[in-house]
Amino acid sequence: MNHEKVSGAIRGVVFLFILVFSGCQRNDKSDGYGNFEATEIIVSSEANGKLELLDVEEGMRMAAGSIAAVVDTTQLHYSRSQLQSERESLVAKRPSLGARIGVLLEERRNIRRDNDRYRRLVKEGAVPSKQLEDIENRLSVIDKQIGSLETENPGIAGEISAKEARIAQLDDQIKKCVLRNPVDGVVLTRYAEKGELTSYGKPLYKIADLQTMFLRVYLSGAQVPQVQIGEEVEVLIDGSKSRKGRITWISSKAEFTPKIIQTREDRVSMVYGVKVQVNNQDGSLKIGMPGEMRLLKRGS
Repeated sequence: MNHEKVSGAIRGVVFLFILVFSGCQRNDKSDGYGNFEATEIIVSSEANGKLELLDVEEGMRMAAGSIAAVVDTTQLHYSRSQLQSERESLVAKRPSLGARIGVLLEERRNIRRDNDRYRRLVKEGAVPSKQLEDIENRLSVIDKQIGSLETENPGIAGEISAKEARIAQLDDQIKKCVLRNPVDGVVLTRYAEKGELTSYGKPLYKIADLQTMFLRVYLSGAQVPQVQIGEEVEVLIDGSKSRKGRITWISSKAEFTPKIIQTREDRVSMVYGVKVQVNNQDGSLKIGMPGEMRLLKRGS
């Protein structure tokens, strides 16, 4: 009889222990589960031609503004030199055109004086009218020549402007042949090799800032009102290692629970994505690594 009482007492203690342990497990359960990610940038070529330089390697840390690639600019420089020569020729032609117009204007003034004088002489009967007709014909020819040159002068100015615009366009293309890295980060993937032909928009490499990582977790509709952007949370790695994080984004649209993600309610089918910014100066966090989020205001 005493043996039965002892056995019953032991079962009671074990049951109580299970309840307490289960309660602790529920209290310690994280609010959200997900994976770490980084802001990845695919850097593409902005020019067509042969890759003369591609100074990137996977795992290499690159500073923003550093030269990552150089595309051959030989043909662009040839085209620019040709346009520059054509422009200089037009500029040299413009003063010559102005001088020719000036000579014709002076000649027209002299002819007009003769025209006025002969008109008086013809009226007085001192000279035949044929001489006046010849002077008026010469005046008409001069007027046409001046008009033609004046029409040509604006045309030259327009051609010069067009050449200068084309030169500026080539300068921009030559500048873009030197590709500079856009952000501080680590090269994740290299898509091209030195010596290959590249084209505008062709990916050359992928880079990401791994010093700042984001844990993307999914919360149920009941949990979303409990969080807000800017709120500090606890982030767990491997279920134990802890560090602080800050919520930077909350999705405004529900989605189906991803298969690899767990939530507090196992039967939740619609969830909201949440991004938590985490400092990764030590480089311990990797893209795709699983993590957990725990709200600090709930307590641990």
